[in-house]
Amino acid sequence: MTKKSNDLSRRSFIRRTAGASIAGVAAPRALGADGAGLKPSERLRLAFVGVGGKGVSSITALAAHDIVGLCDVDSRTVLAARTERRGAAEFDAILSNAEARGARWFTDYREMFDALADRLDGVVISTPDHMHYPIARSAINLGINVYCEKPLTHTVEESRRLAEAARKKGVITQMGNQGHSNDGVRLAREFLTAGAIGEVLEVYSWTNRPIWPQGLERPSHDEFIPVTPEGLNWPLWQGVAPERAFDPAYLPFRWRAWWDYGCGAVGDMACHVMDAAFFGLDLGLPETVSALATPVNDQSAPTASAITYEFPARGDRAPVVYHWLDGGLLPPALDGITQPEFLGPEGSGTLFIGTDGFMVTDTYTRTVRILPESRALEVAANPPEQTIPRIRGTHHEDWVQAIRDGGTACSNFDYAAGLTEVGLLGNVAIRARARLEYDARRMRVTNLESANDLLRKDYPDGWILT
Repeated sequence: MTKKSNDLSRRSFIRRTAGASIAGVAAPRALGADGAGLKPSERLRLAFVGVGGKGVSSITALAAHDIVGLCDVDSRTVLAARTERRGAAEFDAILSNAEARGARWFTDYREMFDALADRLDGVVISTPDHMHYPIARSAINLGINVYCEKPLTHTVEESRRLAEAARKKGVITQMGNQGHSNDGVRLAREFLTAGAIGEVLEVYSWTNRPIWPQGLERPSHDEFIPVTPEGLNWPLWQGVAPERAFDPAYLPFRWRAWWDYGCGAVGDMACHVMDAAFFGLDLGLPETVSALATPVNDQSAPTASAITYEFPARGDRAPVVYHWLDGGLLPPALDGITQPEFLGPEGSGTLFIGTDGFMVTDTYTRTVRILPESRALEVAANPPEQTIPRIRGTHHEDWVQAIRDGGTACSNFDYAAGLTEVGLLGNVAIRARARLEYDARRMRVTNLESANDLLRKDYPDGWILT
């Protein structure tokens, strides 16, 4: 490591590593529902697909801008967000103000794009996973900048195609893995690059998800067909998924369990928890993927899984074995380090195992810790230089700034597609029930032809605008 003249004291080092990020997932700045804090020339014209669920946090974070379009297939969740959920009064005020200023409501994103595409500076997509690609691809085809929640897409092929389309069209993109705007993810990379824990040969990431039912068989409607709740447009909610009767097993939020709509625990958390390692180690894509899981079926994700990725050497960096654990599974204790020392309180995190020590990051890489304490003190005496520019403001603001300046957002689709592909390959291994050998350049599983069907899917006509 390079010696700095102003070496950090032990106290300042611990403060720097334990509170590594001050931006990222912090509460959004209260800019006000009327755009206070921004000049008219600084405000973007934005639309939102998905309002009453995850869309609430994005709308609140971007409330200072001009909201011109609001699209949701479920008026029940919108009403609940305006009247019942935490922060309902603030959210209702934001929507009421937008409505008073002319924001238009839609149920179908295609109708919204037909009506507003030439007026939009950007669209924020907060829908179930299976609709990310058709909505984002439609927006990109129309030249609209896109912020899309994680995982970027529902399939591996979709991630590749979406990144290619965004690159070709020149639009500004961002995936909603908010931790990638935190200082911690950059600090972790600086530590790893400087050899703070030696050569990293193995990594563990874990999460307490799923916190919804999984390992389920498809509901049977032999005796009755549940009535679709008033306010829910079920055909539009299903979108490109296979047509099925509505069932309460799918909504709300439980859609994550079902392969038709979601990507299970991996889809929910991998783009957050695996981000520090994917970025910090320049992992790229794996050569092999295998998985252990509780009973697997063709309908929903298992209740717990342990996925092992093998990443090849990258330049002078050694190969890495990466373990993903969900459903309450945890990494083992280490030589001289107990589980409580690295698990943390959140129920998820990442453990880097190096030849000279260990590093631990939390869910969103807010914190970065070196273990054991003796190694932390050595690094504190000679810390790495800060070489990676930090993000100013929130993850949403990073996207906005890139739109204004013509720059690149930190988790743009070129980056996000690779991170998403890693996670989704784990789901492919779970569903294929086999160890997969993967040719990343060709996007092909080479040892099990049938697994390639799980990398992609077909779409009914009419859902992707051109």
